Amino acid sequence: MGKIVCFPTLSEEQQQRILNAAPGYTLKVGKAKELDPAELSDAEIILGWSPLVTEHALKQENLLQWVQVWSAGVDNLPLADLQHKDVQVTSANGVHAIPITEIILGMMLSHSRWLRQAMLHQQQSEWKAPAKPLPELHGKTAVIVGVGEIGTETARVLKALGMRTIGVRRSGKDVPDVDQMYDMTGLHEALRQGDYVINILPLTDETKHIYDEAAFEHFKQGACFVNVGRGPSVKTEALLSALQSGPIAFAALDVFEEEPLPADHPLWGMDNVLITPHIAGSTEQYTDRALDIFVQNLEAYVAGETLPLNLVDYNHKY
Repeated sequence: MGKIVCFPTLSEEQQQRILNAAPGYTLKVGKAKELDPAELSDAEIILGWSPLVTEHALKQENLLQWVQVWSAGVDNLPLADLQHKDVQVTSANGVHAIPITEIILGMMLSHSRWLRQAMLHQQQSEWKAPAKPLPELHGKTAVIVGVGEIGTETARVLKALGMRTIGVRRSGKDVPDVDQMYDMTGLHEALRQGDYVINILPLTDETKHIYDEAAFEHFKQGACFVNVGRGPSVKTEALLSALQSGPIAFAALDVFEEEPLPADHPLWGMDNVLITPHIAGSTEQYTDRALDIFVQNLEAYVAGETLPLNLVDYNHKY
């Protein structure tokens, strides 16, 4: 039978789950740069990703059949080369739904309930209350741009807080807990309504710099912008302008066009910006959840069935 090569570190119990799902297959676990290149060249299935896959596995004729990446995004993969070789790619989309929803909520509350400002005053030992009554999330409108697994979970939680939810997604298909859904042509119309705009879009040719000057001009005055999607979906100079003299009152940013964000970047010094270092998806449950996706796909693969979870559509690049 074939060989499975796995880059993420797995426990013996987790490795056994893979072998139980694929009787007769061999499993090699190790960091890509530490493995013998021959291991990559012989792989039928690869779990994880490394540029070394392109260098070794993709050079073989029709041996590599499937790559299950360990991340939700696939924009860093050579999708054209993989498609040319007819390699199936599946992502770990869905692993992040709970942790990213939680950080979105934390970011929103840090602004609405004055928590970030209070922490800054605490560092100075200042007993300083806000100048006016604090707003509530209850009754406000959240626009969720990119309603997949994460956006659906975010909508569920925000609805439980009494918020109105508006969604934007490529298909325009309705999902539970979203009061009104737009397709991407309705983005600007949706932006006008958001007290909070939450970006969870994947990065594609169509979504790069989708938040440009024109988009920010459509934001509601005093809106808050949360970006936990991809940094390059935002034109940074346009965001800076919108924060300095435009409609945006506050931005919570986990991702950036350039990472790490340079120490001299003006975003660091802005009082109305909260920065986190691309940690929104971090969770102690990551490996178990990602492995659940892989094992379910693996069982289908061994049975000769279509991979049921997160199969990348090369036409849409996600």
